[in-house]
Amino acid sequence: MFLLAAIAFLVAIGVAAFTYQALNNRLKPVEDTTQIVVAALPVSVGAKLSDADVRIASWPKSSPIEGSFHSISEVVGRGVLVPMIPNEPILATKLAAEGSGAGLMSTIPDGMRAVGVKVNDVIGVAGFVVPGSRVDVILSGSPTSGNIEMAKVFLENIQVLAAGQNVANDDNGRPMNVQVVTLLVNPEQSEKLALASTDGRIQLALRNPLDLEETKPSAIRREHLFAGGSVAPPPIPAATAKPAPRVAKKVETPVVAPPVAPPPPPPPTPVVVAPAKREIQVISGNKIEKLTFEGKKEETPAP
Repeated sequence: MFLLAAIAFLVAIGVAAFTYQALNNRLKPVEDTTQIVVAALPVSVGAKLSDADVRIASWPKSSPIEGSFHSISEVVGRGVLVPMIPNEPILATKLAAEGSGAGLMSTIPDGMRAVGVKVNDVIGVAGFVVPGSRVDVILSGSPTSGNIEMAKVFLENIQVLAAGQNVANDDNGRPMNVQVVTLLVNPEQSEKLALASTDGRIQLALRNPLDLEETKPSAIRREHLFAGGSVAPPPIPAATAKPAPRVAKKVETPVVAPPVAPPPPPPPTPVVVAPAKREIQVISGNKIEKLTFEGKKEETPAP
């Protein structure tokens, strides 16, 4: 029993020494570190960094971060492209180029344009169109007249840069009632958007930011709302069969006999009209007699 107790005591001492050494190595500060610039305060999109917004922090050399800065002077005065939280490393991909300034213009990538669209509570989806969201742009109008006769989705998956003068979302996630929404488009899309704002009515359709597929739906006319269909594609002209080549046929001219003169008509037969009978009453004193006379026969030629 004394032998077992001694062995158990030695094992316990060994486990305690090993645990102490492991914890001591883990808690001991790392000596091989470097200095990088991190955010000292929450920073929003479009903000211009100042000395109060950043600070210097230690970072292990064994885990370097590409694009990090080691001096505060390298980041002061540059615009912010993405929101950052305290103690988040400041990277070159999160800042605008030097000399580009701050604000909305610093967030516009090369080759893109920022175009403002006038909205209200209906067009702006009740204020839920916020910076960073994705929308489709619907045009309602008519190609020939000013009446609203059809609707067409002519821009899809467009990024919202700003809502009003705000280039960042509300911290509480509440809707923002604004009058202008700024969209990020390319030069060709900016031309379409400017023309649609003049000749028609624009409606924004909010979409899931993870849904990047473009469906390109067909235009819808007013009469098709009652029929439950969309604009029918233009009819494809039926292929016309080529006429068979005509073969010249030899036509034989029949021999026609000379006309024969008809015989003269027979003379008309006279029609005998019977003479009319006439009665005469003769009175002589008290005596009365009736005498009958026959008229002369007459012949009437047939017509």
